[in-house]
Amino acid sequence: MQDRPNSTRAAVLIPFFTVVMIWGSTWIVIRHQLGVVPPSWSVCYRFVVAGVVLQAVTWARREVVTRDAAFWRFAALLGLFQFVLNFNFVYRAEQYITSGLVAVVFALLLIPNALMARVFLGQRLGRQLAIGSAIAMAGAGLLFVQEARADPTAADRTLIGIALTLCAIVSASSANIMQATKTATRYPMVPTLATAMLIGAALDGAWAWITTGPPVFDPRPSYIAGVLYLGIVASSLAFTLYFRVIRAIGPAKAAYNGVIVPVIAMLLSTLLEGYRWSPLAIGGAALAGVGLVVALSARRPAR
Repeated sequence: MQDRPNSTRAAVLIPFFTVVMIWGSTWIVIRHQLGVVPPSWSVCYRFVVAGVVLQAVTWARREVVTRDAAFWRFAALLGLFQFVLNFNFVYRAEQYITSGLVAVVFALLLIPNALMARVFLGQRLGRQLAIGSAIAMAGAGLLFVQEARADPTAADRTLIGIALTLCAIVSASSANIMQATKTATRYPMVPTLATAMLIGAALDGAWAWITTGPPVFDPRPSYIAGVLYLGIVASSLAFTLYFRVIRAIGPAKAAYNGVIVPVIAMLLSTLLEGYRWSPLAIGGAALAGVGLVVALSARRPAR
């Protein structure tokens, strides 16, 4: 049991697959957030809710954090990369392409995570992790082809949507790498995330006001429920779990949630939207699953 990889232990697998299930559902919810409210305001509301919830948890647990200059720099950069740039790009991407295609393209997150982990953290991409990556990316490629064929939008709109998603991936990857640094381990997870989310929400609000005007809100119960779900479950809970997984197994292996998330999103679409599975989709989902098993059974990348 001592030789068992960290990534196959229950303490990692349970939060890993919890995040997969949660984020697999968010693409549909985000899609229904678009329309009346400009994307930047929807992102702002989401992280106001998430930040307030985590701050309340911090107070309830009486967690103490040293808010020195390094803390504020770290929280501000984390908020900018993860909760401003990443999500503004994602919400806008879904104005051009389907949520399924955005989810599939986001599976590419494991590539910049692995590369930046090598450059900034000195983590080597082992042979087994590389093999798992190749298998999983082949699966993601099949899913991409399937979703691209199913996407009825014009080619130029598809390219814009994919470009916005790639910008989101780079932003998210930067935040992922930050969570694996020594600086991140100096501060408690929950209060740090709460501060980063509230800073991100303030920046989101400022950007939204500058680019779209005063706050706009949709009073429909479905919109409010979506904001609460995305803020409480998909942000305050999921990011706390996900960043703990990053610290346990490294950003490269943690990013494998992005390979399985499109599969979960498509399964939910089957139940809720009548999605029909093609041979390409079935093959892509199967390869993604095999690649995940191979990669997660590898040892944590050496430093």
